[in-house]
Amino acid sequence: MIRTHTQPALLNRWCAQVQGHAPALVCVLGFTETALIPGISAAGATPCSRRLTAAADAEFLINGPGAQPVYPLPPLAAGVSPVYISRAIVQALDVPVVLVTTGLPVPLPVPAIALGPVLARCVSTGNAMDRATVHHLWRQGWDTGKMLLQSLQRHYYIIGECVVGGTTTALAVLTGLGWSAQGCVSSSHPRCNHAQKWQVVQAGLAQCRERLSDPWAVVAALGDPMQVVVAAMTLAMHQEALILLAGGTQMLAVWALIQALADDIPLPWRPEQVAVGTTGWVVNDPSAQVVGLARDVGAPLMTADLNFQASCYPALRAYEQGFVKEGVAAGGCAIAAHLYRGWTSTQVLAAVEALLRASATPSSPTG
Repeated sequence: MIRTHTQPALLNRWCAQVQGHAPALVCVLGFTETALIPGISAAGATPCSRRLTAAADAEFLINGPGAQPVYPLPPLAAGVSPVYISRAIVQALDVPVVLVTTGLPVPLPVPAIALGPVLARCVSTGNAMDRATVHHLWRQGWDTGKMLLQSLQRHYYIIGECVVGGTTTALAVLTGLGWSAQGCVSSSHPRCNHAQKWQVVQAGLAQCRERLSDPWAVVAALGDPMQVVVAAMTLAMHQEALILLAGGTQMLAVWALIQALADDIPLPWRPEQVAVGTTGWVVNDPSAQVVGLARDVGAPLMTADLNFQASCYPALRAYEQGFVKEGVAAGGCAIAAHLYRGWTSTQVLAAVEALLRASATPSSPTG
């Protein structure tokens, strides 16, 4: 079920080292006001609903279906949240889940390690976060990574994210770090809104270009809190454990940021310890160039080749039409299911459909 797209020899060795081992999932939640731009993201049908997306996904990841949620999963234009994939897998495989929040617009109704509250300003301001805030997040992310090594003691860790609007902040940070990423990033839309994203990024760059003297300045001006925290956690943990950065464009931006920060501090950086994993829907997006972007930044990229075409649920078949694609570590969890228990795409689909049947989703089967 796993395909390698860049650095296959490295990824084959990485997979061989974790095969048969149970991971832990660490999901980092964050918020950027970039998410409130009309049409910028499909992870919530309206700007108002996108304020709740991360909290709703986190609540469902921990609690699953059952009691009335504090924050119901927001309606989407098509499909259902990728948290259904993540929840189905971690529940079936008994994978421990730790939530880390950098701050959300609403109180989180489930336990989490709180590093915030930091609500990043819109990328277009060129002043997403204060530099002091970035350094504070870095220190807290580093300390959290070291703590998780001691408390969970796993052979490897999946680090995922939930940041609505995060592919736009990813584009901004990649551009600020000097990478040519225009037209390359994926999104939750079936066809990426490249022109809109680039307009937002260009507005931010116009406000801050002369201040982009180092990677700290770049992420402060154009990034989001998750990026800083995941970079710090990865560098803190990766010499003692293998890491799977679970996500598409957003984790490629984190990968580039990790390299830049490790060079700037400087810190030891062993890239062979860290892989990037996402879903096949991300790399198969005809409106993006994710594999080329991974190759450019030097990230080893692999995917879980999931296929929901045979599902009786229209909301799951929507993934095959390009909607949603990834989020909440869905691709990384599917990769882990294959490496740990040998799951196939058919088994993942069965688990997700069972979760849909157990939930109060309006996405009913057609057959």
